[in-house]
Amino acid sequence: MTVTPGWYMTLAAVLFLAGLVGILIRRNALVMFMCIELMLNAVNLTFVAAGRAYGDLNGQVAVFFVLVVAAAEVVVGLAIIVAIFRRRATASVDEISELAG
Repeated sequence: MTVTPGWYMTLAAVLFLAGLVGILIRRNALVMFMCIELMLNAVNLTFVAAGRAYGDLNGQVAVFFVLVVAAAEVVVGLAIIVAIFRRRATASVDEISELAG
């Protein structure tokens, strides 16, 4: 039994759906942040699987750029979450949304 790119695409779809469900269900900012990262990694798996299926390195190059953007997002996002957590002592997005007004 060989593992075809279809298996990787299926796994990526399952991972993406798990991240999407986590975003929609959970109200903790840190958990939502991890779900976004899970979704980005699912997309990365799709890029690598498609690149391997077509015999091209463009999928891996795209993953490199996605990882660079994700690293920048982690730095900025975690800094904002930590700053809010220090000020409010909670990471609930329901309470954070009260900061708007």
